[in-house]
Amino acid sequence: MAHAEARGAERSRGSDTDGGRTDGGGPVVVEAVLRASRVLVAVAARSLAEVAEEVTVPQYRALVVLASKGPQRVAALADALEVTPPTATRMCDRLVRKGLVRRRTAREDRREVRLSLTSEGSDLVAEVTRRRREEISRLLEQIPPASQRALVDLFDAFAAAAGEPGDGDWALGWEL
Repeated sequence: MAHAEARGAERSRGSDTDGGRTDGGGPVVVEAVLRASRVLVAVAARSLAEVAEEVTVPQYRALVVLASKGPQRVAALADALEVTPPTATRMCDRLVRKGLVRRRTAREDRREVRLSLTSEGSDLVAEVTRRRREEISRLLEQIPPASQRALVDLFDAFAAAAGEPGDGDWALGWEL
């Protein structure tokens, strides 16, 4: 017991005698973020499964990109998803068949095709987001308000480092 207390004290002082550091993105920070990401991935997966069993997580991510950035060309969507254009095309073919995405030819250049959400696609993203928000709210109720305020700053910095759009950048005004 005394060893565990001493180890906890070393961590709080930033010691790296246990092989982990608490500064500069070292292992202790990485492990904490990994734990939090597992929780968030589980929340996202449950929210999606409850609404649309036929939509995969990668397909849902494509819907979120279209919701947040508006109509996209396949190449731009592929870049945002970090997949090849043929992979994005196949994914969108499936989403078009499911009635969640539509393709439109640009009037000024018939070779240009833009992808956008259908109303069903928008509704799905909104419902999954609502469910995620509810579950995350229940989890946050267990965290003191002062810690919640610190989480806002930390998560904002983390999202910015990842290039995630801010709330005001969402094309349809949804918050994640």
